[in-house]
Amino acid sequence: MAGDKIVANQMIILREEFDDWAILFDPDTAEGYTINPVGVFIWKRLDGRCTIEEIAAELKNNCDDAPELPLVTADVHEFIEDLLAKGLAGYEIRIKQ
Repeated sequence: MAGDKIVANQMIILREEFDDWAILFDPDTAEGYTINPVGVFIWKRLDGRCTIEEIAAELKNNCDDAPELPLVTADVHEFIEDLLAKGLAGYEIRIKQ
């Protein structure tokens, strides 16, 4: 959803490899997920401070061969939806007092 802020599941372990690829390991399920350097870039920004649109814009600005922003945003959204479906990330919840 536009404007939503996503956070990485704090229980997930990111293991970066020498070739800029990484493995996300879920100790609860003993499952591992390989992510490419773009996935690592996105994962490191899932801190609850950035929206999907902000992450996509930053990715576009940092990658020389990135497609146009609407395509980057759609790809980031798809990647994050996959993380959400696997329980690797979630939406930030703010409690009003």
